Amino acid sequence: MYKLPKSGRLRRNKSFQAVYRSGKSFANRQMVLYILPQRGSERRVGFAAGKRLGNAVVRNRVKRLLREAYRLKQHQIKHGFDLIIVGRQALVKETLPTVTAALLHLCERAKILV
Repeated sequence: MYKLPKSGRLRRNKSFQAVYRSGKSFANRQMVLYILPQRGSERRVGFAAGKRLGNAVVRNRVKRLLREAYRLKQHQIKHGFDLIIVGRQALVKETLPTVTAALLHLCERAKILV
């Protein structure tokens, strides 16, 4: 199956801030997608869920849903981008197929689908 290795993840605050500051954003009801083109052929992704969503259990569930949706559809997304996917309140009650569809919708709007 598809893997999500640590080398393909944004992990430092500096990396997140660069994407937030210089990247472009696309949003729908469930999530916000930030994209920053990079020189390399690598694609890195970060996941976020703010404290407004609920307690740690809820935030971790949201991030797990986002990670799984990305993991399943990563082969359809172009390389050479840093991405941050941020969950919104509407995502708390959603299921994986809905989250996956919402992610693909945002990627289509951002024109980063293969």
